[in-house]
Amino acid sequence: MAQEFLIALGSNLPSSAGGSSDTLAAALTAMATSGLRLRRVSRFFATPCFPPGNGPDFVNACVSVTGPDHPEVVLDILHGIEAEFGRTRGTRWASRPLDLDLLAAGDLVRPDPEGQAHWRGLPLERQTQEVPDELILPHPRLQDRAFVLVPLADIASGWRHPLTGATVAEMLAALPRQDRAEVMAL
Repeated sequence: MAQEFLIALGSNLPSSAGGSSDTLAAALTAMATSGLRLRRVSRFFATPCFPPGNGPDFVNACVSVTGPDHPEVVLDILHGIEAEFGRTRGTRWASRPLDLDLLAAGDLVRPDPEGQAHWRGLPLERQTQEVPDELILPHPRLQDRAFVLVPLADIASGWRHPLTGATVAEMLAALPRQDRAEVMAL
């Protein structure tokens, strides 16, 4: 069976495709024409900007795809699609027309359990300044973010984090009620 990849989509600025919802819909089409096979797509959700006060609110979604066997190849495809929609990489967590985050590649752990734990436990103030120079899988903060877990629960509620053993549904239930309530289906 082909490797399954979980991807988070987000937008809080317009792109050549239109507003944020239009941009996410166009990004899904771009994924399908770039060698990724869409398996499941979540609903779109309105979510507060993260970090708070850092720009307009977002539209977020998640998708499950299959495609190339190597996560680095998938990441290159995602970065190319982001660039097509006007994404530039400068300030960390800045507003952007399109953000595509590779959340997980099955049960793959990168770079290793210790390196993954380092990035997962990094305090927020250091997250704004430190950027890994290698692919970290699963995404080190997916368990902390309602704007990722709510749409991810739409398509992969039973996926288990390979290090913590928690399912998406369990990680979502562990978040504060207020965080979950701020993520609204469109």
